Amino acid sequence: MQIGITGATGQLGKLVVEQLKGKVSAENIVALVRTPEKAKVPGVETRPFDYNNADELPKQLIGIDKLLLISANEIGQRERQHKNVIQAAKKAGVKWIVYTSLLHADTTTINLAGEHLATEKELKESGIDYTILRNGWYTENYTASIGGAIAGGAFKGSAGAGKISSAARIDYAEAAAVVLSGDNFKGKVFELAGDIAYTLDDLAAEISKQTGKDLPYRNLPQEEYAKILESFNIPKSFAQAIAGWDISASKGDLFDDSGELSKLIGRPTTSLAASVKLAL
Repeated sequence: MQIGITGATGQLGKLVVEQLKGKVSAENIVALVRTPEKAKVPGVETRPFDYNNADELPKQLIGIDKLLLISANEIGQRERQHKNVIQAAKKAGVKWIVYTSLLHADTTTINLAGEHLATEKELKESGIDYTILRNGWYTENYTASIGGAIAGGAFKGSAGAGKISSAARIDYAEAAAVVLSGDNFKGKVFELAGDIAYTLDDLAAEISKQTGKDLPYRNLPQEEYAKILESFNIPKSFAQAIAGWDISASKGDLFDDSGELSKLIGRPTTSLAASVKLAL
């Protein structure tokens, strides 16, 4: 039973491979990566895999029974890229695709949802068995900003008092490994998020507690926050997108209290305190 992991050198993909190695034999895992030289995982086969290269994809999927399709990182190109992979999987005889989508993709105001929903539709119409993992926000999306926040004397954002049910990347990776190593998840859609929701005010308080520094949360209008992000050499369009995601968070789009993620992995999700400690 060969299991293929797309984007296996990415931040999520490499964690999935490691988690999967604890559940199945390494020789049953295939790392599908854009640059094979970068993927050196002992005992794991590596194959070149570029979402854009539709003609080459089917032969790289030969012999793979289960495929984890980790959503691509090129916003605006993902619907086409994911369609390439799904069509290639069909030609290659892949029996089951697990896809990493977005939390509440069918109701959220987050502008990433459109491409995810298009991929979900493509999957459902493909005739291949599927499982959809609608991943919530990674806690790392916020903890990555801790250094800059400390340097600037405040944690800045536009999420207001919106509750964020994020989880650590490792939690989502473990969930993917559980699904890929099992057989009882076909046709299911999982809404995956952290057990304990927090606001950015709570996050700032936790950073303050662990560093001994007084670090307040400063809520800003979307445009002002985007301009601050631009000042850190973030491209204008991406800065606008990040600020927009915070606005969606303020509306509750990153909140979920279903507990599906912790049920799937059989343990509580990584706490905010633990994620902050690791980032520091």
